[in-house]
Amino acid sequence: MTKPQAIDVMEPTNENLPREKFEELEAFIKSLPTTKSALIEILHKAQNIFGYLPRDVQLFIARKLGIPGAEVFGVVSFYSYFTTKPRGKHTISICMGTACFVKGSDKIMERLKEKLGIESNEITPDGLFGLKDVRCIGTCGMAPVMMIDDKVFGRVREEDLDTILESYRRKEILV
Repeated sequence: MTKPQAIDVMEPTNENLPREKFEELEAFIKSLPTTKSALIEILHKAQNIFGYLPRDVQLFIARKLGIPGAEVFGVVSFYSYFTTKPRGKHTISICMGTACFVKGSDKIMERLKEKLGIESNEITPDGLFGLKDVRCIGTCGMAPVMMIDDKVFGRVREEDLDTILESYRRKEILV
């Protein structure tokens, strides 16, 4: 019979993830009155701390909750809110629903890919922007629509993109 492997759950296997973030997550988990049925809440907190949910973070949560890593991964992969890849500081979502598509959202998407130098579901090299297409934002009367983080931009034209992107770049300089 083989001896079980000793694992230090506080020691991340990916050196790019700071120990302090794992400590913050552990403190949050310990602060909960119960961890029963708290997986989604913990995953939200973890994604808030790390910005995404890499394998090491998922395994850390599994070990802390005493559940299989596959169970954590199953929840992460089921809900579209969770991501296993880093996101840009600002997420640009382009609506590809019927109303927006008919009004030219595909051209908006192509122009943004060109301006940012990335494809959908990628982030810019500086980490400032992530780009994704979504099925519907729910503001069809304002088509074509895009969102940056939680802000909706309606009736977007290709010529508006430079001004919109620049406003977010300027915010970064001021911070």
